[in-house]
Parts: sequence; structure tokens; C-alpha cells
Amino acid sequence: MIELKRILVPTDFSEFSSAAIDYACTLADKFDAELHLLHVLEAHLGSTPVFAGGLALSPRVGESAQAAMRALQEIVPDRPAIRATISGPPFLGIIHYAKEHDVDLIVMGTHGRTGLDHVMLGSVAERVVRKASCPVMTVRHPKHRFVSPLDELPTGVLLENPADE
Repeated sequence: MIELKRILVPTDFSEFSSAAIDYACTLADKFDAELHLLHVLEAHLGSTPVFAGGLALSPRVGESAQAAMRALQEIVPDRPAIRATISGPPFLGIIHYAKEHDVDLIVMGTHGRTGLDHVMLGSVAERVVRKASCPVMTVRHPKHRFVSPLDELPTGVLLENPADE
């Protein structure tokens, strides 16, 4: 039997994350699991002062963390949850938080980028799926229809199942 004690929902406060929060809350209710809400503050190199060893620290990190924590409090305000902010690369922050807090499941939204957007911007969700030590459920926003590879086939292409022969 699957036992979920702790569910982590990383959020970037987008509509994509809110869809994942809905799933995570439902799962937390079903399994009587502890809900963790996490926001990773991403440091943007080049826009911040550089200190020893090339580490860039924004003078606004403290303000950003406080603003993020206030925003986390507004997400499902009537539900008990552990709310946290950390800074660093988002996928690494998510993976480290999950491991440090013995998370059983990560539920996260995905922007569903494809093509050049995916190549240029990468996918935090994809990296988390590949590197996390626990299962990861990705949730697409309901307004974004899944595009099956079969939808992209030219009209008239017939797929055959070799097992039918």
C-alpha cells in the first residue's frame, strides 16, 4: 500500500502551480498527509553584486523572501501547511528540500513548454522528475490541452500493431 505522509508542492505563484496545489490538497486529504508549500527564490546572476568566489547576492533577497512567505500564506490560508522559501536554482532547491524533509511525493505544475521555449528555458519539472529521490506528479493547467504525438501525424497515416498480425 502506498503511504504518503508528506507532500511537497513547489510554487512559482503561477496558474500552473495553482493547478498542482489543487491536486496536492486533495491527495493530502485522502492520505491525511502533511502539506509542504515551497517557493524557491532564484538568484539571477549578472543583475546582482558579485562577492568572493563569484557568488552573487541580491540586496533584495530578504525582502523577496518575506514577500514570498506572505504569498505562501495566502495559498490555501485555511489549511495547515508547512510553508518555506529558499534561494538557489529552483530544481536543486526542490530536490534538496524534498530530501531534507523526507517528502513522499512532489506535486508540481508544468508549463508544458515545447520546441525552442523548452530548449531555451529548460524545464524545472523535467529536471525534478529526473533527479528527485521520491515520486513526482506533474500537473498541467486544465486550460492547456494535452497534445498527443498521434495528433501531429499527417492525415491518412495508418498505424499498425505488429501484435495484430
